Amino acid sequence: MSGLRHIAVIDIGKTNAKVALVDLVTLSEVGLRRMANAPLRQAPYPHHDVESLWTFILNSLASLDREQRIDAISITTHGATGVLVDASGELVLPVLDYEFDGPELAAEYDAVRPPFAETGTPRLPVGLNLGAQFFWLEKRFPTEFARAAAMLMYPQYWALRLTGVAANEVTSLGCHTDLWSPWEADFSSMVDRLDWRRLMASVRPARDQLGPILPVLAARTGLDPQTPVFCGLHDSNASLLPHLLSDAPPFSVVSTGTWVVSMAVGGREIALDAARDTLVNVSALGDPVPSARFMGGREFSRLTKNKPQDCSGSEVLAVLTKKMLLLPSTQQGSGPFPHHAAAWLGAEGISKGERFAAISFYLALMTSTCLELIGADGPTTVEGPFARNRLFVGMLAAATARIVIASEAATGTSIGAALLASDQPVTHGKGERIEPQTDPVWAAYVTAWRAAVDAQG
Repeated sequence: MSGLRHIAVIDIGKTNAKVALVDLVTLSEVGLRRMANAPLRQAPYPHHDVESLWTFILNSLASLDREQRIDAISITTHGATGVLVDASGELVLPVLDYEFDGPELAAEYDAVRPPFAETGTPRLPVGLNLGAQFFWLEKRFPTEFARAAAMLMYPQYWALRLTGVAANEVTSLGCHTDLWSPWEADFSSMVDRLDWRRLMASVRPARDQLGPILPVLAARTGLDPQTPVFCGLHDSNASLLPHLLSDAPPFSVVSTGTWVVSMAVGGREIALDAARDTLVNVSALGDPVPSARFMGGREFSRLTKNKPQDCSGSEVLAVLTKKMLLLPSTQQGSGPFPHHAAAWLGAEGISKGERFAAISFYLALMTSTCLELIGADGPTTVEGPFARNRLFVGMLAAATARIVIASEAATGTSIGAALLASDQPVTHGKGERIEPQTDPVWAAYVTAWRAAVDAQG
């Protein structure tokens, strides 16, 4: 694989889909295509618009290849998503959107799902436990389910469409699905209890080459017919991979997007609290990784209404000194405070800039809570869009009293996914190092926020 340099990374996020061209020599993105990604709200249930995504993927590959020859393709996607295909690789049912609140049978599912101690998977709302999705689909659509020849995780569904080869992989299987035991490195007891093991495509390492692209796709895109496609991995674990290959523990990585996912490597031993959205992820190297998350990107979008935001130094100081606080949670049902109702304190007459600062501080303090819950230690690297928010990274450093590194990569997931194609030693570009604030007004703000959250109950 040492001759591969320019890797096209298909990156399907919950809010946006991207195809990035990554240069493995410079570990940078040299090309990017992006589209909004929204589920189709139509029968038989809300589901992902995979055909629109497929057209976007093929068009992006063709366009990027005209600018710089693509040497290989890698794939990363959001979690909590799986696919049922028949013997010919066609969908037997639409790909269910995990935010759909229609699936019932919760009591029946709870009776068969494995305990947290076996899987490191907490019981989550809506369809965030992938096993619950498959369970509901089997009960609700038995005829269609009976036609399924394979259960695939979402990255490997796209790999199947590109290569014709069916596979699964541990980072997506281990992402709060109830389907995987990270300590046994095998399917959970529920998979056998429900007779699903026969449907599970073989588990392959994330960096396995599943094959070259199909000839019809080479003709459609102009790519070399021998362009290899790698098995792929879950997006938060893609953000983690460069650090696993280059950093000395202890450290933590915060992957930001629709979800803010915190992962601790070599941290303090701590008992995870399943009621506070902590979980055990599985890294691309196959190791259990204590993790916690909340829907921070979704919260930021709703709170700012997706409009450009900025603030002055005086507005930041006003928020800190007057202790204008946003308390959790604007997105209820997940995260470290799943049952708390959002509230503003000390925010009478708050300006637009002050509001942006308080929102940024809120997201940082939620992230620091997640890091504490998983025993994080050492420096924290922030990947993704929040790395460019100086208020967020500054408050995160203040709240954790540890160095925060704001990653320079525009899309942290794309670099990690591209590294699946590399067999060279990794020296990961870090970005700016932010030292914890020494001004006591920052520490006082952290203390006030935590006290107010505790008072919420």
